[in-house]
Amino acid sequence: MPVAGPNSTFVTEFLFEGFSSFGWQHRLVFFVVFLTLYLLTLSGNVVIVTVIRLDRHLHTPMYFFLSMLSISETCYTVAIIPCMLSGLLNPQKTISFQDCATQLFFYLTFGINNCFLLTAMGYDRYVAICNPLRYSVIMGKRACVQLVCGSLGIGLSMAIVQVTSVFGLPFCDGFVISHFFCDVRPLLKLACTNTTVNEIINFVVSVFVLVLPMALVFISYVLIIATILKIASAEGRKKAFATCASHLTVVIIHYGCASIIYLKPKSQSSLGQDRLISVTYTVITPLLNPVVYSLRNKEVKEALCRAL
Repeated sequence: MPVAGPNSTFVTEFLFEGFSSFGWQHRLVFFVVFLTLYLLTLSGNVVIVTVIRLDRHLHTPMYFFLSMLSISETCYTVAIIPCMLSGLLNPQKTISFQDCATQLFFYLTFGINNCFLLTAMGYDRYVAICNPLRYSVIMGKRACVQLVCGSLGIGLSMAIVQVTSVFGLPFCDGFVISHFFCDVRPLLKLACTNTTVNEIINFVVSVFVLVLPMALVFISYVLIIATILKIASAEGRKKAFATCASHLTVVIIHYGCASIIYLKPKSQSSLGQDRLISVTYTVITPLLNPVVYSLRNKEVKEALCRAL
């Protein structure tokens, strides 16, 4: 809410517009659906991490990256969905300036971390298929840990840049965020000053954390497909494609939704449309990770059966 100062007003709290335009019956339905998806996501990720930890057959780089992705996805959803669920039950609930900055920080950190973890997983598949004889040397324990730490380090640094950029702006009278969580674009629209520099920073960061990983994954898969097509037997080609199918499915959906939101020109940006895509990106996409890797992955299913 705006608080008056000697010569101006400044915002101490924000109010999410969220789903307040819907009646309470619709919000209640949304609450039940989103809560169910959230619990499925949490339980699915916990199952994946636990199974990978307990089953020695899954102590490989690919499953190490998968367990790290599951942990990161869990932290990502915890930063967003509980607040969204609370807003569905109480549309007039506000969030403080500091809590909004904190939510944006964790949302960006783990969201960007996910992008680079998926890139690391693509590199792992590239080495496994294109350079199998040196796989254990290239993808050693140290290299895997460095890739994971590098992904998190990029996420932390980019989040600090974005949060500093956005919350260094003055927010005078506008305090209603046209979203269901604190995101960069809706916050920039509330600032009572010129935000051109901040929008450029946001675009540059978005290109770095989306276009660069997408390009690296694309190059990896061009090389992977070229190598697979050289395999003589049809069974061998099928097996090689199968090892990449789950990762490729998650990559396409993850980068696809994020690119639509963050790389779209401002002139074509509709906050209502962005909100709808964000529901997919923050509620449904995180569920795909455990579902896709559980249902499409023979090794995970076998490990789960052994654990049960």
